[in-house]
Amino acid sequence: MCGAVAGGPALPANVDLGKEAIIQGIVTRDGHPVPNAYVRLLDKTGEFTAEVPTSATGQFRFFAGPGTWTLRTLAPGAQADRQVAAALGSIAELEIVLPA
Repeated sequence: MCGAVAGGPALPANVDLGKEAIIQGIVTRDGHPVPNAYVRLLDKTGEFTAEVPTSATGQFRFFAGPGTWTLRTLAPGAQADRQVAAALGSIAELEIVLPA
């Protein structure tokens, strides 16, 4: 069973959600969180924009501009791409499931 907090980690109190487009989620494999994977944020042309490692509970977060993005997840023995739409004032929450 996954030990990650539902809805992702708490946002810092000083984050004004009305001015942010947030993409966050969890990376899993076989129903378990994947720590120390890397999640890359690619723009609509496929250009690298940012990268974060997943936490011990497999979670990640980006503060992105509004629009369509690709998340490229890299972990030992696996890679997965996932498109996501980000909008000001909302949190795009997703699970990225890596192949076993």
